[in-house]
Amino acid sequence: MSQPPAEIQVHNLDHLGIVAGIIDSIGLVEEVDRLLGTHPQEHVSCGQVLKGLILNGLGCVSAPLYLFEQFFVGKATEHLIGPGVLPEHFNDDRLGRVLAKLYDEGTTKVFVHLALKAARQFGVKTGRVHLDSTSFHGDGEYTAGGRVVPQAEDEPQPIVITHGYSRDHRPDLKQFLLSMITSGDGELLGASIDKDGLRGADLRGAVMPDGAVHS
Repeated sequence: MSQPPAEIQVHNLDHLGIVAGIIDSIGLVEEVDRLLGTHPQEHVSCGQVLKGLILNGLGCVSAPLYLFEQFFVGKATEHLIGPGVLPEHFNDDRLGRVLAKLYDEGTTKVFVHLALKAARQFGVKTGRVHLDSTSFHGDGEYTAGGRVVPQAEDEPQPIVITHGYSRDHRPDLKQFLLSMITSGDGELLGASIDKDGLRGADLRGAVMPDGAVHS
C-alpha cells in the first residue's frame, strides 16, 4: 500500500533571499545585537527586527509598520531571518521597543557604524570620502528658535527648521539641511537631517567637502 504524499509547504523568497544573504555577510544582526543588547526571552532580537525592517523596505511592495506582521505572511521567515522566527513575532510592541532602543543609541551613530563595517567587509575604500549637503524648505509656522522645547528630558528632540541660505531661492521660508557622506565608490557612509548637518561621524580619512557645505 502506497504511503500518502508528505505535506508540502511553499514559501516565497523572491529577491529577498539575496538581500538577506548580503545582510548576513555584513554581520549586521550580530553587530546590532551587540550595540543594543539582547534578552533570553526575546523571540526576535533587535538585529533580527532591523533585518526585517530592511527586507520590508526593499520588498518592492513594502507594508507600513502597523501591517508589518502581514508583510511576512507566506514568506520563508525562518530562512530569511532565523530559525524559529514567525511573522507574528514582528508585532507593534516589539517594533516599537526596538525603534526606541535605536533612537536612544543614536540612529546616525548606528548607521555610520554599520556602514563602515560593511565598507570594510566589501573592501570599499574610505581613505577619502565626499561630504555634501542640500536644504529643503518648509511651509507653515514654527517657533522663533525653530525647535519645540520638549516637556521631558527623555522626549524625542525634533529637528531644527530655521532660516538659512536657500538653494530654492526662497529665503523667506524656513528650512532644514540634509547632509550625506559617501565613499569614492559612491557608497553611503553617513547621513543626518538638521540645521547643522552631519555631526559626530567617526571617519578615518580625509574628508573632501563640497563647496555647498560651507554655505
